Parts: sequence; C-alpha cells; structure tokens
Amino acid sequence: MKYIAIDLGLKRIGIAYAAHKDIVVPLPAVIRKNRNQAANEVKVILAEWGADAVVVGLPLGGSSEDEMRRRITHFMSLVAFEGELFFQDEAGSSKEAEALMKGEMKQIRDGRVDSLSAKIILERFLRTHK
Repeated sequence: MKYIAIDLGLKRIGIAYAAHKDIVVPLPAVIRKNRNQAANEVKVILAEWGADAVVVGLPLGGSSEDEMRRRITHFMSLVAFEGELFFQDEAGSSKEAEALMKGEMKQIRDGRVDSLSAKIILERFLRTHK
C-alpha cells in the first residue's frame, strides 16, 4: 500500500510518502496560492506517486475538529482522490517538526517544516495501523 500524508495549511501543504510501513519520506511542500491550484498540485502528486491512501492531519478532540474535518473533506473533494482517506491526530506535529529542524535554518517558510510535520503524521498513522 502506498500512502501520502498531507498537513493541510492555509499557506503551505506539507506532503510525505510511504510505500513501506517503515520508511516515510517528506516530499516538497505545495505552496498554496489558491484552493484550486493547491488541489490540482496535490492531485498531480497523488497520481505521480501512485497513492492508494491519503492520511490527513486533523486536530482531534478540539473545538475546531468538525470545522477542520469539513474543510479537509471539501479540499479532498476538489482533489477528486478515489482511494482511501484517513484522518490522523496532528497534535504537536508542527512543533515536533520545528524541533527537528532547530539549528538547520532560520525561519525559512519554504514548506520543509510542513512536510516534516506530514512525515510525523504518517509515521503516527502507520504505527497505529499495522
């Protein structure tokens, strides 16, 4: 099974890939100009990497969970992905990714942290779905 993880943000969309459950690789992030452009770029990535399933980070249990689930579902409908869609708690994934990058760069907003966050989200998902 090939998985793509998405850390959906308003400015950047972090992307990570796993073809085997033990190796997860961050991919270049999508820099979001508008919703349709971002959806089209994600669609291309899913096709290019042959994704069978998408794992999307979602803040579970918070007051914004329902609204975020609605937004993510709408975005994925624009992507028109026909494989399986999973949600994974993303709590703390961005902070964890930033800690991993500490000392590597100074506040560069090119999406590397976002894709590392997607990698963390996918690793969490794979650990719980063996």
